[in-house]
Amino acid sequence: MTTIKMKEVPKEDRPRERLLEHGPEHLSNQELLAILLGSGTQKENVHQLAEKVLQHFEGLRMLKDVTIEELTEIKGIGQVKGVNILAAVEFGKRIQQFKEKERYVIRSPEDGANYVMEEMSSLKQEHFVTIFLNTKNQVIHRQTIFIGSLNASIVHPREVFREAIKRSAASIICAHNHPSGDPTPSQEDIHVTKRLSESGKMIGIELLDHLIIGDHKFISLKEKGYL
Repeated sequence: MTTIKMKEVPKEDRPRERLLEHGPEHLSNQELLAILLGSGTQKENVHQLAEKVLQHFEGLRMLKDVTIEELTEIKGIGQVKGVNILAAVEFGKRIQQFKEKERYVIRSPEDGANYVMEEMSSLKQEHFVTIFLNTKNQVIHRQTIFIGSLNASIVHPREVFREAIKRSAASIICAHNHPSGDPTPSQEDIHVTKRLSESGKMIGIELLDHLIIGDHKFISLKEKGYL
């Protein structure tokens, strides 16, 4: 007797293909479990085996506290399949219990400068960094957009705001360092700031400030009236 393999199931009924086409949220518990199991046995396909496991544990209620011994008691579930299920259950628990550490809040230019000062004040090349904030002014992400001399053709708003949109940021703060140690803004700094500010207004993501970091000192272009 040959094993009934997933490739013998019509393509539209295969859980992997359905997940890729429709997303995991559209799969049943049985289909998700079938993906974890990977294959069935000589007497039942993977869908039937997944259904049997769910029935044995009364759906997800008892499966969340399952042990490897309980899993391998089911005919068709060996150590490999049992370990896959156990690992998935534990991974789900950890995701549910995960709590993000308290996010840094930026309420002033000083807060923003303090957030990047230690790292950026000692850099030997110019780094242009964007800080992405939520509606509570909490930092949700920070990213170096480019490394090199500040130039409007390089610091394109598209690169800055693409990540802001991806992160669902409510606002951003930009910062770059002057390796000379003098944070006095250049005309190019001012030009880039105004260009980013105008672009942010168009798409609804405000540029709150552009900080220039020197040798443990900084200048806020917002405080200087350029925003």
